[in-house]
This record gives sequence, C-alpha cells and structure tokens, in this order.
Amino acid sequence: MEENSVPSAATAEVAPPADVFQPLIIALCCNWCSYAGADLAGVSRIQYPPSIRVIRVMCSGMVHPNLVIDALTKGADGVLMCGCHIGDCHYQDGNKKAEQRAEAIRLMLADFGIEEERFRLEWVSAAEGPRFAQVVRSFTEEVQKLGPSPYKQG
Repeated sequence: MEENSVPSAATAEVAPPADVFQPLIIALCCNWCSYAGADLAGVSRIQYPPSIRVIRVMCSGMVHPNLVIDALTKGADGVLMCGCHIGDCHYQDGNKKAEQRAEAIRLMLADFGIEEERFRLEWVSAAEGPRFAQVVRSFTEEVQKLGPSPYKQG
C-alpha cells in the first residue's frame, strides 16, 4: 500500500462524509483586516470547511452588489463578505459603504429568487483568525441547510 493512500489524522477529521452537501462559498475579504484574519487562521492551523474560496479585495466597500449577485447566479452556493470592524477601516468609511451595499444586495436577492441567507456580511480583524474560522463554519452550516443554489448547473 502506498504511503499517500492512507489519509492523515488531520485529513480524516476535516474530510466530510461523501453524502453531505459541501457548498461552494465565495469569501470576499478586505486586504487589511479580513484577508489577514483568514491568513492567521491558516497559519495557526485552525480548521474550517475547505469549500470556501477566499478572494482578496482592497476594501469591502468596493464590492459592488453585481459582483455578489453574479457569483450567486453563476453557481456559488453562498457569498461571505468580510471587512474591517466599524471604525477601523483603512479607507476611513469603506466598511460603512459595505454595510449600505449589503442592504442593496439583500433587496436584489429576492428579485433573483435567491434566499437572503446565502449572503452574509461580517467584520473580522487581522487578529481574529479563530473568529474567521468560526464565521466560515457557521455560514457553511447555514448554506448546507439551504442545499445547492437554485442556479447550480449539473
């Protein structure tokens, strides 16, 4: 038997059962806080579901609602938008702009027949690696309960 064919203990803990729906989640993380928080979770070896794809954006305030809607209508099961805590934005008020855009996104979701729970806005600082992992876990569980996106092909 080859050495690589035996899963490690870490892989065995993380690998979900084959019959459990694993959602594809896009995480749009601001460069200065949330992306660094995600990185801290990684270097700290804090486990969270592997079905998330992290995309670094310079500021959560620059995430246009169409970017979120486009991801959801092209097959993503959920979109997580993360930014700096209110008052800590490196661009002064980008996170306040993100909050306003999140309201617009929630209104648009109904127009596209997408459950509001498939989108979440969270504040995660660079020092909050464990919090980032917990947010990913809880959002993944919520999206799993919803099932695959109505726009998912295949």
